[in-house]
Amino acid sequence: MYIYQHYKWPAFGWNIEKITPLLAAVSHKQGRLSGRMGALGFRLQEEAQLLTLTQDVLKTSEIEGEVLNHEQVRSSIARKLGMDIGSTIPSDRHVDGVVEMLFDATRHYTQPLTAARLFGWHAAMFPTGYSGMYKITVGNWRNPQAGPMQVVSGAMGRETVHFEAPSAERVPTEMRTFLDWFNEAPSQDPVLKAAIAHLWFVTIHPFDDGNGRIARAITDLQLARADKNEQRFYSMSAQIQKERKAYYIMLEKTQKGNLDITEWLVWFLTCLDKALSGADEVLSSVLNKARYWAFFAEKTLNDRQKMMLNKLLDGFEGKLNTSKWAKITKVSSDTALRDIQNLEQQQILQKEEGGGRSTSYQLASLENTHSNQSPP
Repeated sequence: MYIYQHYKWPAFGWNIEKITPLLAAVSHKQGRLSGRMGALGFRLQEEAQLLTLTQDVLKTSEIEGEVLNHEQVRSSIARKLGMDIGSTIPSDRHVDGVVEMLFDATRHYTQPLTAARLFGWHAAMFPTGYSGMYKITVGNWRNPQAGPMQVVSGAMGRETVHFEAPSAERVPTEMRTFLDWFNEAPSQDPVLKAAIAHLWFVTIHPFDDGNGRIARAITDLQLARADKNEQRFYSMSAQIQKERKAYYIMLEKTQKGNLDITEWLVWFLTCLDKALSGADEVLSSVLNKARYWAFFAEKTLNDRQKMMLNKLLDGFEGKLNTSKWAKITKVSSDTALRDIQNLEQQQILQKEEGGGRSTSYQLASLENTHSNQSPP
């Protein structure tokens, strides 16, 4: 029996004694994070948001096995934030759609969640009307003609059904009940409501595809309500992606259980607690970037050098060498080498040890650069 087949569905219950300490810990970290981020200047807050939202969009798709282009996602978010990040690249409609959904969820968190709003999110995610090679119903609930909605694994003929969602005929009624509950005046802790909403929506599985990503967008919307802040400085999706296997195991276990969802709530709140702790990494990264740019302000840099230094500070993938520099900045290898050697002379870049056939470079430590400078 699935959870939605119980005659009291959706009258969820939980052990409040197990939940209360976790809610208190999360609330404490939310307040602490809000205070720390509020102390940053506007520019650093924007940098923190850009980093957090980029991770959120990338990781919510990775949970579903889809890898988006990091630079496209970052550029799309920067445009939405109105940020000048030196150079942006065009992003495809699908990337822009996922970004648009996240921004609508968090920027307009005070607005009601409606069927029309969800349809808009779904249409933005699937602008071609296809999921991969398969045509799906877009911007509307799944229909009975598609057959039962099942989550399966295993070879054809030996499939294991992990979960079967309510029939398509039930979806409109189920979603009306869900949306009425979600939009009503809060009767429980707003963070707890985020956890319940996530489970409830995924259980209904109202769309042909994209249910997990929309569930996590709903979670972000409700967490923004809990924070009373449209700015996002922590990513629940990034933490779920780290615990992806446990996430699916817990969802399946809960959906095959009874209406006591204590285990799910404990897992969700523990995951959220880790996500809030992970925001310390965002803060450290942003402050570190600010220190480097304060150091760079004393140097003479051309536009190519500024762009590449930004890429290094934002987490350059792989090793930086002259050929990559030349390709990214669209210059000759000789010009790339002169750019890099100039940064070496200014104590901004240094050669990595054990470079092998191709010399690679990394940012010099600020401590080393300061210690090597002559005293005034």
